Amino acid sequence: MSHPTLTGAPTVQRSWVRPAARWMVSFLGFPLGGYASFLLVGPVDGPVAALVGGLLTGAVLGAAQAWGLGAVRPPALRWIAATALGLMVGLGIGATVVGYATTPTALVVQGALSGLAVGVAQALALAPRLGRVALVWPAVLGIAWATGWAVTSAFGVQVADQFTVFGSSGALVVAALTAVLPVALSRTTRSAS
Repeated sequence: MSHPTLTGAPTVQRSWVRPAARWMVSFLGFPLGGYASFLLVGPVDGPVAALVGGLLTGAVLGAAQAWGLGAVRPPALRWIAATALGLMVGLGIGATVVGYATTPTALVVQGALSGLAVGVAQALALAPRLGRVALVWPAVLGIAWATGWAVTSAFGVQVADQFTVFGSSGALVVAALTAVLPVALSRTTRSAS
């Protein structure tokens, strides 16, 4: 008995799955960078700890994200430097604005300011590839990072320890909210070739 063969069956385009899935793994950069910073710098309880902790956490996060973006990313060193410097500035400003407090509201504000600063720095790295579309990235990251702190606070993570970034639960949410980036870069790369 032969089985019927479907000819002309529509194929499902899943060109977004691989870049988004790879990006999702980069969420590990948040807890790894935050933990490394906590071990080396300590809690974010003053301006020096915020600046140095932000720089270190941003470097680890930037490296994880550079891997997550794969071949469609801007140059890796540019991406890592942008993320590190952006988080250094953002956390320095954000933690100072909230007086190094760890209430849910303070962490959401700190997250929004940190995400905004990282977004501005990363947008500079993205602009050659995405053009004016890169201008929305700071707002996307500001909202996503505020959400990351809200989720982490809601899950009962020990935020009183004054970490540089939110925990794994918040990082997973942020990675999901920002997975549009590798998809957009992949589409830009395909349309350019």
